[in-house]
Amino acid sequence: MPRFGVLGPLTIESPPGRRTAPRGDHQRALLAVLLLNANSSVPVDALVETLWPETPPKSYTSNLHTYVSRLRARFEGLEIERDPHGYRLVVGPGDLDLLSFREAAAAGKAAARAGDPAGAAGHYRRALAEWRGPVLSGLHIPRLDADIARLESERLAAFEDCVDAELSDGRHGELTGELQAMITEHPLRERLAAQLMIALHRAGRQADSLAVHRELRTTLVEELGVEPGAEVRRVHAAVLRGEDPVPPAKTAQVFPICQLPPDIADLAGREGEIAKLSGLLGASTGVPVAVITGEPGAGKSTLAVSTAHRLRRSFPDGQLFVPLAGASDPRDLADVLGDLLRALGVTGPAIPDDVAARAAAYRGRLADRRVLVVLDDAAGPEQVRALLPGTPGSAVLVTSRRRLSGLAGADRLHLAPLSGAEAMTLLERLAGPDRVGAERADAERIAKACGNLPLALRIAGSRLAMRPGLPLGKLAGKLEDEVSRLDELQVSDLQVRGSIALSYEALSPSARRAFRLIGRCRTLDLPAWAVSTLINDKADSTDEEADEAIDELVEASLLEATGLDPTGEQRFRMHDLVRVYATELGRELETRAERVATVAKLSDAALCLADTAARRLPRTVPMPLSDQDLPAQPLSGELVERLLRDPGTWFSVERANLVSAVSSMCAVGWPRKALRVLERLSAYLYLHSHYTDMRTAYEILRDAALKAGDRHIVVIAEANLTVLLHVRGEYERAVEGYRECSKALAELGDVSAQAWVETNLARCLVGLGRAGESLHAATQARELSLVEETGPGAYALHAESAALHRLGKVAEALEIDSRSLAHARESGDERQLGVALQGLSWSLMLDGREAEALETIEESVRVLRRTTAKSALAKSLRTQGAILAGAGRRADAVKAYENARRLADALEERPRELSCTRAIAASWIGDGRADRAIPVLRHCLDEFRAMGGKPATALTLHVLRRAYEAVGEMEAAEAAGEEAKRLEVPHDANASALVRLLLSLTEPAPA
Repeated sequence: MPRFGVLGPLTIESPPGRRTAPRGDHQRALLAVLLLNANSSVPVDALVETLWPETPPKSYTSNLHTYVSRLRARFEGLEIERDPHGYRLVVGPGDLDLLSFREAAAAGKAAARAGDPAGAAGHYRRALAEWRGPVLSGLHIPRLDADIARLESERLAAFEDCVDAELSDGRHGELTGELQAMITEHPLRERLAAQLMIALHRAGRQADSLAVHRELRTTLVEELGVEPGAEVRRVHAAVLRGEDPVPPAKTAQVFPICQLPPDIADLAGREGEIAKLSGLLGASTGVPVAVITGEPGAGKSTLAVSTAHRLRRSFPDGQLFVPLAGASDPRDLADVLGDLLRALGVTGPAIPDDVAARAAAYRGRLADRRVLVVLDDAAGPEQVRALLPGTPGSAVLVTSRRRLSGLAGADRLHLAPLSGAEAMTLLERLAGPDRVGAERADAERIAKACGNLPLALRIAGSRLAMRPGLPLGKLAGKLEDEVSRLDELQVSDLQVRGSIALSYEALSPSARRAFRLIGRCRTLDLPAWAVSTLINDKADSTDEEADEAIDELVEASLLEATGLDPTGEQRFRMHDLVRVYATELGRELETRAERVATVAKLSDAALCLADTAARRLPRTVPMPLSDQDLPAQPLSGELVERLLRDPGTWFSVERANLVSAVSSMCAVGWPRKALRVLERLSAYLYLHSHYTDMRTAYEILRDAALKAGDRHIVVIAEANLTVLLHVRGEYERAVEGYRECSKALAELGDVSAQAWVETNLARCLVGLGRAGESLHAATQARELSLVEETGPGAYALHAESAALHRLGKVAEALEIDSRSLAHARESGDERQLGVALQGLSWSLMLDGREAEALETIEESVRVLRRTTAKSALAKSLRTQGAILAGAGRRADAVKAYENARRLADALEERPRELSCTRAIAASWIGDGRADRAIPVLRHCLDEFRAMGGKPATALTLHVLRRAYEAVGEMEAAEAAGEEAKRLEVPHDANASALVRLLLSLTEPAPA
């Protein structure tokens, strides 16, 4: 390992006695900054600023990496490590003169404190011998000016300490010349002057000693306008009296000092946060200040103490820990400063009475020291400002429940709850890894109920540790009950409720009210419009008082601003345990009527927004949208337009909240309002095939309506759940469900909903091959519909056309589809137009007008690609594939089927996905890969049989027969063909055409 020198010109001795240096300026600068920060990570930004103080090149990252690589290659044994924050040069104390200097100076201080002046002087002389001149002389790096100035101050302080030791050892005679030289360099340094006066007086040169005082006083008065300090005046008086001006016995040296509480042994996670704080506090300029903020119980103090312990070597003069009690009873600043001064060796009358004077004395004691000051639980920025050191070298780490936004120049770290893995690690350390591992699912329930909040997890883990026989599932069950959760989260002097209460009590009355109101909303991720609606007495989303209350809650870390959503709205989050506490307060301080009124106002706003958004989306869900029971919009028109500029985006942002709102409305006994919200949300969910959300929400609604005895809502919910069975190909169950719902709706007198259900029934019966029944249902649906061109009337026409195809009445279907297209073109609705074009294209194909059919389906695909109607596009692409196959464009047909299958798969539309897969497998037969097609076709056949779709089953058997023939399995081919014939329906033009088109794909491609 080379030996490096920075206390003078930059030098590298490798091997010892042979000095070299990097060749380029950039390499020398890079090595210099790494050496001045030896064993500490230097951020990449700082290195870039060092190497390119003006404008870095675009390739600065690769250039920096190159310079590091060249340094490693040039100096054998040079250890430069890369970490997530920058680069660190690893070097031992004996391999860098700066570290050797500091190590020897520290040994000198220790010897002086132990009463060994001779030993102290020896160590100091060894430290000073490391200096060969000004730091990095001959190498000007603006970025390092402050570091160099600090090092020169360290050198001067070490020299003065050395002189004190040698004066105490009686070696004054040899010091006068050296002191006179230093005074020439530092004419305002009072300590040097006092030492020179002592040395001259002891050498019998009283007149010279007094002359030093005259020169110092003249210089101070002329340049600074001040008189010499107390120490110089004391030495001067002693010289005038002819007495030995030996200083009185000094109080014991207080540095280094460490007031940190013990580091916690079972800290889980937080490595990333500690690394970030270490980087912030290790800044080489000024006095870095880092503020840890976060919710009550997030572990701010624990993180601060653990970080401070890890940084002790970086702050060799000590670590001060100052509890400020900001969340409960903020400590008086005068008392805090008094305690600090006493800890720093200032006692009795020497402690000033005035707060400003105490702060000045505190800064004076820390001047030129490297001390880390930890200010725990600060109440506000004014409390912190008075406790900041005044000189570079020290740093400050603050914890606060408030963001301390008024503290200029501070870096902030918001402490979030633990990750899931970190939460489990903490529980394992508290309750035992074997116990947690054996009941891991219940342990995860505990962590979830605690919201991964460290304080809550620590309490839960401690309770488990105290009761080894307590099943984790039992504790999890208690914690999952919101009413008793906070009662369970307390042990000894630890309690979550009390921790949150401290923050709540510090709020203004308006912010307390806002806190309780927000707690009524079970949604954890809230948009600004919802928060304002909850808080405001009047429907004014820009109310100043509401904004101030929100800002206060955010500042107090009781509400977190999480950024802007895609609609441009600010989002807010309240931790689940904080919300539970807010809900508790609401139950205690407000009537049920007040709580219900507030939630009703928010639900009205959400319903009105969902209604407007749903009406701006293409109507794809095959169920009605009721206009009954709609409240007036409580939000301003301007806000509504801004939020719903893109209705699909608004639904995507609020999707989870609206599903949760449906559940909450059902829970409080509002199933009809929940139905209205869900009807509108379904317009988005169905369009984007979010079928799981639909099923969950409608099942919750159905169960709530059953409990409330509302038969109409039960039937509407069942009808929508049946739609989801239909989409997934469960045709038999869907037909049964549709028939039951249609009958019930007829009894209830809901003609509109019955028309939709009959339309869906017609479409489902077509899939089962029961064309006559399908036509009857479609005709009944059209007769029940008030308007033929839109809503269930238009859907009924499509279903009627499909049934007519199955019955071989192509001309009648063609007439219906032509009429539908005319209506669609008049409407200007691109989705409706694309669907109508698809229907007409297939009728044209069955009528033998293949060229027109191809032109029509291509227009349908073009139109639907411009919409968000992915399901309709998948259907048109599948039709396009069939028509292209009939036109002999085999490759294009397969491509269309592949595109349709990808969409159907993403939309979870299994029947359509299977039909496309069948067509693609048919093309494999034509490519000579029948052996690959057979297992795929068998799988399709099994699924179509399970669905009960006879036409689809027969089509698949025809293709499978051709595959068996291609591989020579004639017996299997004959069996498949016979079964297909048994399933065929006479006059089914649709099936006949599809058999012909699919089988054309099984033919070899033309050469």
